[in-house]
Amino acid sequence: MSVIIPQSIASEVRANARLNQGVLTPGLLAYLYEAKLFKLFVPEQLNGLMLPLPDALRVFEQASRIDGSFGWLVTIGSGGGFFSAALPPAQARELFSGANAVVAGSGHANGLARPVEGGYLVDGEWPYCSGSTYASLYTANCRIEGMKDDIRSFAFLPDQVEVIPDWNSFGLRGTESHSIAVKGAFVPAERTFSIMSEPHYDDAIFRYPFLPFAQTSFAAVCLGICRHFLEEARAFIESRREVWETARLGRYANADRVVAGQTAGLETDGRNFYEAVERTWAAFEDRGRMSDAEQAEVGEACQRLASHTLEYANIVFRLLGMAVLMEDHPINRIWRDLHTVAQHSVLVPASADES
Repeated sequence: MSVIIPQSIASEVRANARLNQGVLTPGLLAYLYEAKLFKLFVPEQLNGLMLPLPDALRVFEQASRIDGSFGWLVTIGSGGGFFSAALPPAQARELFSGANAVVAGSGHANGLARPVEGGYLVDGEWPYCSGSTYASLYTANCRIEGMKDDIRSFAFLPDQVEVIPDWNSFGLRGTESHSIAVKGAFVPAERTFSIMSEPHYDDAIFRYPFLPFAQTSFAAVCLGICRHFLEEARAFIESRREVWETARLGRYANADRVVAGQTAGLETDGRNFYEAVERTWAAFEDRGRMSDAEQAEVGEACQRLASHTLEYANIVFRLLGMAVLMEDHPINRIWRDLHTVAQHSVLVPASADES
């Protein structure tokens, strides 16, 4: 299935990014619900689209090429569908079938769950929960009291969750990636799960390893944002052509040549990324498993793509002059969004990860 975001929506998203830092408006949220862009990995039985991974990645790239915050929210919101097969079927139907179903959450094991009759009482606080202000469901990891090294995932309803408005990043400002907290929240046992358990649906994505799932998703966002950055840079250079050619001979020609070179490099990287993903995905669908070597290959392709997008953007950024240093300049915002996505730990090679 091909998903194409209409030009009218793209224009609205970009206008909103200029005016509102990209925080989703009610109208844009309504479009995302109607188009099921938060449900790319939700089974059709639960009113989802259930796209193959390579097709979903192209949607993430497309959305991120429109705007970084928009693309990130589509990506993270869709990623939550991964959990629909881990929850018991009755809970999955209740929590994921609705038109407005979308997950926000955290992979950090920052909570403590105390076993009680029928479930658990949970306390905890988790950072970086993108889409926190409109989620219909929140997921987070907890340690189980009295059980060493036992970590389980919990699903919280909105009335159990406090959203702490602390997202103050220099990029992806529109994602409202605030912290969430729960205090003494009762979670029935059937609303807890493990992504390592046997999935309740047969769709291939639910057996795909979680690390390359995250890596490919975030790398596609980097690819889309960098495409947008280079497009805006070329348009900016063209708008400055007359002034630059008059003020300093060769400035325009050099900048135009450099942007063309970085764009060509990105095209090559994009082809290599999708080739690796599509080839290993086809093998995974055929065999029902992904080898360690294939996981390493995909991870390296994602990390290489993320690193190259930063290099291309940084090389070009330095050629654009003082105007793009202003935070309200579109190129500045796109540059910051790209750096924010690429900072995610799954896109940073282990040898460079000092966290």
